[in-house]
Amino acid sequence: MKTVVEVDALVGAAHAGQLDKIGVPYADHVRAVAAGLAHFGPDLEMAGLLHDIVEDTDWTAGRLRSVGVPDHVVGIVQAVTNQRDMSYEEKIRRITRSRDATLVKIADNAHNSIPERAAQLPAAERDRLAAKYRAARDVLWAAADPAQVESIIAIVNPALLTELRERLAG
Repeated sequence: MKTVVEVDALVGAAHAGQLDKIGVPYADHVRAVAAGLAHFGPDLEMAGLLHDIVEDTDWTAGRLRSVGVPDHVVGIVQAVTNQRDMSYEEKIRRITRSRDATLVKIADNAHNSIPERAAQLPAAERDRLAAKYRAARDVLWAAADPAQVESIIAIVNPALLTELRERLAG
């Protein structure tokens, strides 16, 4: 079975040369997501590292299994991967059927919502994504243990802590 260190190397190679929407190496994003999940154990940390690999590279679930990525981790990756003919809203609802997939998506959403990152996008794109991610948080956060949500966003995007605490209080 692959270790977190081995999965990190796999991810580095798979996403080599890819940049995110603001021109940062894509591997930085998946590593930030994984960092927010590390305290939940190696399976969730690996899932955070791999959460976009099927969607954004030529890797498949079968290939991940064939190189020793644990089945549970591959299942989480499949749960958070976009599917044709499924809206983003449907995807988010589907993800909430799994605690682990929900936590991975919370970490992904938190990283995608970092204000300094969003500020580098064109205004229309920034506003569209902010609304999309806020709506997803409504569903994702409601489906997870509040202490777990807080522990993830405290690492990945502390700017969201105020929003979380306001939701919990209200």
